[in-house]
Amino acid sequence: MIVLGVDPGLRATGYGVVEGSSAGIHVVAFGVVRSADGAGLSTRLLEIHQHLSAIVGTHRPALLAVEDLYTAQRFPRTAILMGHVRGIICLAAAQGHVDVLALPPAAVKHAITGFGAATKPQMQAAVRRLLGLPSPVDGHAADALAMALTALSRAGYALRPRALSGGVAP
Repeated sequence: MIVLGVDPGLRATGYGVVEGSSAGIHVVAFGVVRSADGAGLSTRLLEIHQHLSAIVGTHRPALLAVEDLYTAQRFPRTAILMGHVRGIICLAAAQGHVDVLALPPAAVKHAITGFGAATKPQMQAAVRRLLGLPSPVDGHAADALAMALTALSRAGYALRPRALSGGVAP
């Protein structure tokens, strides 16, 4: 099963593609879609949509896992902007005929680290360890990979790196 995890953000949207099988888990691709600081909302949304549509087209995930929308009473504008980004993400998924699973941030943190209030560095370290990655991963990409890993775990896949002839998957 191939899962695309997405960490929505207007300036930086993380993505991570992970494959789960009976042999374990394997990273297929990950990265960050970054928008130029001076770009307007519509330009940023278009860039995010184009990148994610290309990723969906290339990797054909069975599922897209995205961070569930949450609000902070003090920052309602942030929630509205994230709603725009999540809408674009869901549109890219729908156009690629991919189901969407929304996951609460605390549930993802708990699934990956065992602690629902884990910090970004704790999440990055846990994702790196779970996937057997040789070097640190950008925080947005790590969050996206954590989304994908949590979705795979919920689908019944064991979160252990797939063994290769020379070691662990990159």
